[in-house]
Amino acid sequence: MASETGATETASSEPQARHVVYCGVCTLPPEYCEFGGTAKKCKEWLEMNHVDLHEKLYSEEAVAATLSTLSLEAQKRAAKDSQKKEAKAAAAEAKAAETKAQAQILIKRVERNKRKYVTAVSGLEAHGMDLKKVAKEWGKKFATGSSVTKTASGGEEVVVQGDNSDEIFDWVVDVAGVPEANVDCIEDKKKKGA
Repeated sequence: MASETGATETASSEPQARHVVYCGVCTLPPEYCEFGGTAKKCKEWLEMNHVDLHEKLYSEEAVAATLSTLSLEAQKRAAKDSQKKEAKAAAAEAKAAETKAQAQILIKRVERNKRKYVTAVSGLEAHGMDLKKVAKEWGKKFATGSSVTKTASGGEEVVVQGDNSDEIFDWVVDVAGVPEANVDCIEDKKKKGA
């Protein structure tokens, strides 16, 4: 009997592993989200996924308690810094949305030999798509070979064997959600450098 209680005492005295919650936006613990560039999005994520932790960090009492420990000058500086960070994050978000809205996707049908074609698609990375995953998905969908290649201008494009320009256009508009105005189809006669 004495050996059983001794075993439970040693088991309870050992340090237990902590469960740490990480932010789904910036991957930092929520206590440190304010130091990242996406504090507003992090706060919204925390409010949706971990309400109790959001109340602990962002309730009126918690904010008032944190500000009461600061001097008047430090409070003014903190308010000024938070306004700058919010303005900077809003400007970065607006700039990203603007570049995404202006980014063009080019679908080129390039003739290799007499009746053999290759479809080259460039500009996908501006819309937040992973080129390797897209190439793999298209290879399975169209049952052809597809790969990511470097262009002469230094960018990357997805090259799909065969004339799949119409199907790729439909996929980009329907699945990826890119507006039709941002997608152009071009036909080249001969592949350069072949």
